[in-house]
Amino acid sequence: MAAFTYLQAEEIRDALRRHGVRYLFIGKSGAILHGFPDTTQDADLFVQKHRENGAALVAALRDLGFGITATQCAEIVAGKDFVQLKDGPFDLDLVFAPDGIERFEDAYGRHVEIEGFPVCSMDDIIASKVASNRAKDRESLPRLRAFRDYLRQRDR
Repeated sequence: MAAFTYLQAEEIRDALRRHGVRYLFIGKSGAILHGFPDTTQDADLFVQKHRENGAALVAALRDLGFGITATQCAEIVAGKDFVQLKDGPFDLDLVFAPDGIERFEDAYGRHVEIEGFPVCSMDDIIASKVASNRAKDRESLPRLRAFRDYLRQRDR
């Protein structure tokens, strides 16, 4: 599986914008858009859980070339906590209820725009990694925290 690329992030941003989808990049793909020097195999999107938003997301994903099944369509429209898509031009994880973040609106209020990409704050990305408590996330936490601290110092 190839690493996720900036071009793919642009394709996601542009398709979701055309369809009016409310979302944020989260996870390592979000950290990479902040400038975190790492790679990831997929993109992670924190999507606002609302039926109309889910329906718009399905249309955008089809435009991107994802083969959305009827079951996946229903899960996305309903806002199932986690939907993993592997039948498309790249791997994509849709997260409607990320660990460590209570509400989309709260995260949206803290998000940053980076070259037109709506991205979760580094604090929210880290909080989600802490709450998930997966081994791979625990391993990356010291580097993510150091990067967040670097950004804070740089932006003073």
